[in-house]
Amino acid sequence: MRILSVDVGTGTQDIYLYDSRVDIENGFKLVVPSPTMMVHKRLNEATRRGDAIVLTGVTMGGGPSHWAARDHAKAGFPIYATPEAARTFDDDLARVEADGIKIISADEIATLPDSVTRLELRDFDFAAIRRAFGEFGASLDDLDAVAVAVFDHGAAPPDVSDRQFRFDYLDEHIRAKNRLSAFAFLADDVPSIMTRLGAVVDSSGDVDAPLMVMDTAPAAVLGATLDPRVQARSRALITNVGNFHTLAFRLGPKGIEGVFEHHTGLIDLPKLETLLKALAASSLKHEGVFGDHGHGALIYEQEPLVLGEGDFDVVVTGPRRNLFQEQGSKGEREHRPAPHSPQHPSPHAQLRPYFPAPFGDMMITGCFGLLAAVADVLPELSGPIRESLKGAGGSGTPPWEIA
Repeated sequence: MRILSVDVGTGTQDIYLYDSRVDIENGFKLVVPSPTMMVHKRLNEATRRGDAIVLTGVTMGGGPSHWAARDHAKAGFPIYATPEAARTFDDDLARVEADGIKIISADEIATLPDSVTRLELRDFDFAAIRRAFGEFGASLDDLDAVAVAVFDHGAAPPDVSDRQFRFDYLDEHIRAKNRLSAFAFLADDVPSIMTRLGAVVDSSGDVDAPLMVMDTAPAAVLGATLDPRVQARSRALITNVGNFHTLAFRLGPKGIEGVFEHHTGLIDLPKLETLLKALAASSLKHEGVFGDHGHGALIYEQEPLVLGEGDFDVVVTGPRRNLFQEQGSKGEREHRPAPHSPQHPSPHAQLRPYFPAPFGDMMITGCFGLLAAVADVLPELSGPIRESLKGAGGSGTPPWEIA
């Protein structure tokens, strides 16, 4: 059995080719620039040349690509985009045009001169990944499944906050299926409001295998649960500190006990620790996080998660996990004695982080989470996957993912 998993972030896209015939540590992997960083680079090159640009394709991750497109327009050079490509930057196309990006139709593109540089936007380029593996003699023919993770705000109606809209979406799916794989969908089941997930499906026509798409943060958290030290806990507090968004889940025997999401750029370590402690104590309020320009918070289990037990308080993954090293080195924070007793926790005590590296590779954590989600969404593939995941020293099934 062979499954391609692709975790698309802001800085990198992390790619893992699972093969049930070999130990999971020996699976082939790539860590390469993210699609939005690739577009950012090509747009900057076009700006230096003074080229006119037209953006085609589908909705993809913004951030760096948006900044470069806006800078190109500010420099006085023409830049056009189809409506689908333009929604990469904002669902409100009037705002996109306010940045100097002219929205045009596919028919109008045909009338542009050949001197206008064409850039196709997409988060998932299966053909490019297949070529890259092929250069090393690794074929991507006859895959049993493909799994792709991207972050998706969803397309909020004009009169609804996109932050509240995303959190309503999280709440709906947690209540319907209280497990991290609630945010994984087969291609035909992607909610229509999740336009970036849908765009991955739309741009994957050359994939001849079942396709599953998933939100990045739950994939990363699910991957972190495969670390044996995390699996040894009956309850755990896990945070994914991403480049743009920080999301934390509190997990227990019944599934997801609570969650919050904030913008990484608006928090420092003291604020993040305050949020995590409140999530553990079941005292975190949606209004407080939302009012601080975060997405919000949800609490499903009122029984607090006691901190100070064992040798760590919080599991930390994600590209900005070094935020937890601001107040001391990893070793100092990870291995020092508990700064408070479970019975009388100090509100000022620093949390002791644990930095998981499932199967010895932190960078592929999200890919391993995608594999675990495939085992749930495609149960006919679950046997070999779960057997392989036992190699981490655990059960092969995260304790919070058992139906």
